[in-house]
Amino acid sequence: MSDNPGENGQPDPSDPLDSFDEIIDAETTRDPDLAVIEAGSRTLRTQGGPPEADVPGRPEDPETDAALRAVETELATRWGETKLEPSVTRIAALMDVLGDPQRSYPSIHITGTNGKTSTARMIEALLGAFELRTGRYTSPHVQSITERISLDGAPMSAERFIETYQDIKPYVEMVDAQQEYRLSFFEVLTGMAYAAFADAPVDVAVVEVGMGGSWDATNVIDGDVAVVTPIDLDHTDRLGETPGEIATEKAGIVKQDATVILAQQPVDAAQVMLKKAVDVNATVAREGLEFGVVARQVAVGGQLATLRGLGGEYDEVYLPLHGAHQAHNAAVALAAVEAFFGVGAQRPEPLDLDTVRKAFAAVASPGRMEVVRRSPTVVLDAAHNPAGARVTAEAVGEAFQFSRLIGVVGASGDKNVRGLLEAFEPVFAEVVVTQNSSPRAMDADELAGVAVEVFGEDRVQVEPRLPDALEAAITLAEEEGEFAGGGVLVTGSVITVGEARLLMGKG
Repeated sequence: MSDNPGENGQPDPSDPLDSFDEIIDAETTRDPDLAVIEAGSRTLRTQGGPPEADVPGRPEDPETDAALRAVETELATRWGETKLEPSVTRIAALMDVLGDPQRSYPSIHITGTNGKTSTARMIEALLGAFELRTGRYTSPHVQSITERISLDGAPMSAERFIETYQDIKPYVEMVDAQQEYRLSFFEVLTGMAYAAFADAPVDVAVVEVGMGGSWDATNVIDGDVAVVTPIDLDHTDRLGETPGEIATEKAGIVKQDATVILAQQPVDAAQVMLKKAVDVNATVAREGLEFGVVARQVAVGGQLATLRGLGGEYDEVYLPLHGAHQAHNAAVALAAVEAFFGVGAQRPEPLDLDTVRKAFAAVASPGRMEVVRRSPTVVLDAAHNPAGARVTAEAVGEAFQFSRLIGVVGASGDKNVRGLLEAFEPVFAEVVVTQNSSPRAMDADELAGVAVEVFGEDRVQVEPRLPDALEAAITLAEEEGEFAGGGVLVTGSVITVGEARLLMGKG
């Protein structure tokens, strides 16, 4: 572990903080999902554009590909991620027979409704820039199951994924035989991730919950830092019908004496989180008070931000991701890494500014406002609930000057599809409704019925096959001519985005 924080970029303590006080006032009154803290004019800056997203394709070696497919087939026989029995009993039993690998490294644990994966990727990039070996566990995957487990900032190789599965398979079967229910798909993957991190070994694990918190399979770790991204309504059948009820479940990742990094939250959710922190003697850092976004400007391929961290201000930070929400994710990620290194507690100086800039400039988040084609521009975003759709709609308007935006929407049947479509209605000139290959996908005709109620019949086109939907949307975007500025946004589900990504030649 290296001596990471330095004094480069440390603000003069004698300088007034009036500007940040203004930001605090703005942060504490703004809508946590929509408001944009602007500083100065919208300017274009010469930057290199976004880095290539690290999404692996199928293995080139036929034998490896066949072995990976065999693992995927075995995992598919287990309960899927939407079917679960809310308990950590089975995963705890698996950890026990594996020798509790999750106890061999410190962890940063991330919950919330939206922004978890992007925040995890930013945290991973920052830790890696300070020369720590990282393990990252996120879900769901965009294209390849191996994306879910990353080591040293890269997805686990297919060979290592297969080997890890084979290593723990006898123990999984042992636990299966002892429990009322077999381990689920997600529980087995979680066990694989924790075992792989211990085997590497990693210096720190960055772990995103699958759903909720207290009974999520990941919650057999005691995260030194608990990160809570914005909480909104999703999975209401399992987590609760208000942000406060959902926060009660998500607060389960906050452990004794931990540090909690709390993004902007609805009032009832914030109250729940703060009460839990008091109960377990956790230290809390709140966005808009202890840290936040001071300023941001649109830049080529992303944005330029000034972030206020726990140890000071970090200016001219280039983030190759679009949207105000990503700047706020970056502020949360920065505060989490500062807390992990003890900045603001054991040590007053900030992290090294140049290292922070380098880390953020290298961040990629596949399927999150990702441009996969030009002329016309095609953007992929995995928004799948109303809150996510609202920030995506805001981000598209800010980052692109489309004269005509066509939506391609394929959603899951268990989501608030009406709310999702209503969030996009102001920005879509027309919408092409479709469906992905998942058994959970909403039937295209059923989705069209809801879309007609939201958009009107004249603005809705139905193409059940995703390739046809993409072709139709691109044709509609091109109707105004080559230089008219039409664009396409593919959204509604991570699966829809992943399949569209493959169709567009990515991965």
